[in-house]
Amino acid sequence: KVTVSLTRNLQLCLPNATDCCTTPLCVVETLQVLACHDSVVLAHLLIQAEIYANSSFTGNVSEYATITPNQVFKPLGSCPCDLTAGACDIRCCCDLECTPDLKQLFNESCFTGVFGGDVNPPFDQLCSSQSMEYTPDWFPFLCVQSSLNNTPFLGYFYHGSISTPRVPPFKIPLQTSPGKLFTGYRQGDPIMTEENEYFTIPQQSMAGQCVGNAPVAYLQNFDVKCLTNLASYKEGLPHDVRINSGTGDFIQQNVIYRTITDMGKFITESESLHTAEVPCQNVTFAEHYTFIWEDKNIERINVTVFLGNLCDGEILTQRFTVKFLSLKSTNAAELFGNPGYQVGKPVKAANMNASDTFGNLNIWQPAGRGLCTSATYTPVLFGLDSLSGCVLEVGINEDCSLLRGNVTEKLNSLIQATHIGKRDNSSYSDLNDWVEIIRLDPFNSDTNVSSGNLKGICPDIPANLNIRIIFAVVGAVQGIPQQEILAVQISYSTVIWQFQCGIICENSTSFLPITASVQFIKVPAQPPVPLTRFQINYTEFDCNRNDVCWPQLFYPLTRFYTGEPYSQCLAKGLSLAFLVLLAAIMSNPWFSKLLNRFLV
Repeated sequence: KVTVSLTRNLQLCLPNATDCCTTPLCVVETLQVLACHDSVVLAHLLIQAEIYANSSFTGNVSEYATITPNQVFKPLGSCPCDLTAGACDIRCCCDLECTPDLKQLFNESCFTGVFGGDVNPPFDQLCSSQSMEYTPDWFPFLCVQSSLNNTPFLGYFYHGSISTPRVPPFKIPLQTSPGKLFTGYRQGDPIMTEENEYFTIPQQSMAGQCVGNAPVAYLQNFDVKCLTNLASYKEGLPHDVRINSGTGDFIQQNVIYRTITDMGKFITESESLHTAEVPCQNVTFAEHYTFIWEDKNIERINVTVFLGNLCDGEILTQRFTVKFLSLKSTNAAELFGNPGYQVGKPVKAANMNASDTFGNLNIWQPAGRGLCTSATYTPVLFGLDSLSGCVLEVGINEDCSLLRGNVTEKLNSLIQATHIGKRDNSSYSDLNDWVEIIRLDPFNSDTNVSSGNLKGICPDIPANLNIRIIFAVVGAVQGIPQQEILAVQISYSTVIWQFQCGIICENSTSFLPITASVQFIKVPAQPPVPLTRFQINYTEFDCNRNDVCWPQLFYPLTRFYTGEPYSQCLAKGLSLAFLVLLAAIMSNPWFSKLLNRFLV
């Protein structure tokens, strides 16, 4: 242990002052420690102590400073052992903050390897790195003669762009003083209220449960349903809350209240019979929000609230919808810049055979016991494969022909349309914007349908409806793919229904599950180029199937190679071809005879 101390005051001297430091660097002491054995010096170490006077100086003591090089031309981290900013790291000889006097203390004990600053080690292809073993005979012919500064790892981690950090959308910006809060919303940003809080509407979480305080994101539509009863019912945000428009101004919600007439669509289950003593309460059955937006701001908010009585013992299916409509849209149709379908948007349908051309393409949304009589409908969403169904009650004496007709009618009720819109903005007045639905009937003239003479058994029941939608990406608008529907096919799958009962089958009913499935099939917008006979028969020349790709032998001479300017590649290629041709000529026997003739 070596201790270096100073007896005077560590203060910078004032005029006519004593017992202080006359210069900022007050004292420098250098000690040499030797390790000896039998009068033989085995190791030595120099220790230098620098004591500085107290002053107002801040910054690096040394005039040297660490310079961050351009990562395009120099490797990332040229001195990994430089761990301390503004000070010299012991045994780090590449540290620019170490003065030459300090480096003499550990000049013979510097860190080696990459950690010590050797960030450009010789690579295997370098001619100077040839070793005696494991080196092929042709290595001198194909090795690379290059400087170590031109390493193949140069710029390997360089991306060439710097992204500015942004505040995550789930964090509330701090408002230090009243005034304008935003310069506009961006897609996905949470909508804020006048009290600088999130504007929340119940939404479904990833686990499928409803979250009452979920923020509403800008330009993101949703349609959710939540189950509740009178005991767990909670009111949401009051409708008199003002919303931040995006520029610091606050807008009031335009609320319209309506009364529910058909309670069966919302009351899914009743746990007890209604009596006069059962308490009831006027609650919210559904809320539909329409945000009118323009650019980055919200112009208006229209809210339609449906109220009804909920009694104790009933289960209520609440519905909450949010839809963003552009201010430039007409007849309540949202006109985006991209006319194609986006994933999650409802598929547009039309019934061209009716005076009212508006159509529906739905699937079931069972409720309660899952019976078809109480099941509701939900629209088919683009790009989302789905499978839904319900249960049909069937008696043991059911007529098979009537059962087939009943099941077919239930399935056809899902598709009240003859055409499907090619795009999301398809016009009902233009027939070219629509594709006709191809229907494959479950029973045709070539199919012999069994009448089912056995009691409780009915074959050929069309219990499965298959909807196949073929679409393609036909372009892009502002980088977003434009997807169009090319064809729609509807088919049926038949099953054999058999009555299921216990010991006694009389006066009992069985259940027949019927399903509807939707499948989206993506195809290329144009047919792919067919393979040639050469590509089919000679697969060894296919670069995608083999490690060796002979067609890319002259890849550096093609336009696809961007490592060097094309003019240089072409010049080098012609020079190489000339040398090969010259070597072939000189190796020919007649060339030596011709040369000897000229020499004679």
